[in-house]
Amino acid sequence: MSSVSLLGLGAMGAALARTWVSAGHALTVWNRTPGRADIEGAKVAESPHEAVAAGRLVVVCLLDDDSVGAALDGVALTGKDLVNLTTTTPAQARARAAWAEERGARYLDGGIMAVPPMIGVPEAGGYVFYSGSRELFELHRDALAVPVDTKYVGEDPGFAALHDVALLSGMYGMFAGAAHAFALIRREDIDPVAFAPLLADWLAAMAPGVHGTAAQLKSGDYTTGVVSNLAMQVAGTPTFLATAEGQGVSAELIRPYFELMRRRLDVGSGEEDLTGVVDLLLR
Repeated sequence: MSSVSLLGLGAMGAALARTWVSAGHALTVWNRTPGRADIEGAKVAESPHEAVAAGRLVVVCLLDDDSVGAALDGVALTGKDLVNLTTTTPAQARARAAWAEERGARYLDGGIMAVPPMIGVPEAGGYVFYSGSRELFELHRDALAVPVDTKYVGEDPGFAALHDVALLSGMYGMFAGAAHAFALIRREDIDPVAFAPLLADWLAAMAPGVHGTAAQLKSGDYTTGVVSNLAMQVAGTPTFLATAEGQGVSAELIRPYFELMRRRLDVGSGEEDLTGVVDLLLR
């Protein structure tokens, strides 16, 4: 079992630490708040310097990119393999990769698609996106896969963060739609608990539509395989807005998307799918 040095023992870091210890890895941990560094079976380092010196594989799971810079400021990184699981932007990940390389370290960025209770529970379905050095990923793949499954997404260090944020953005868009749906029934004699399975099943049935969108974006043809074209869908949006008005519900969550649909209709073809909205979002 390879040794692992872990900086950061928040909820996620502590969960990662326990799984590595349980799997038999020699683990050295450091945390800014010493009281949180009590991980049974792990060696507690007094400083980031000591933690990094303990082994080749150094995993960082801190609050933000500034925290990473502060923790590793002045620490000798030459010959180290730095894996950054801190949530950052793609630009920050790329800059941190260059920063690490300047200090003699190889760099791998990660985006964790799980919450702490999912760590160490394979059936929970969590995973981590990794991007950066493919060689580095393959070298430490077994150790990195101990807490949660791995998905390598490319040599560009920013791709893990980009995949992370893109998926979570889709999630929040779904939550926004669900919030609007619940608001519409909120004042009626409709049990939200009874309504929820209908909503969940409907969203699940619509989810495969992303494959069609992806295919159209790749081909550049937004009219292939269209079931409900843009013109027809735009014509139907007043009904949704009128219903919201009638129910005393703000349309602020759905109106912006409807406005984008209408803008696309103005510059595109009514025979298209909704895919053209993606292009309108590009600056």
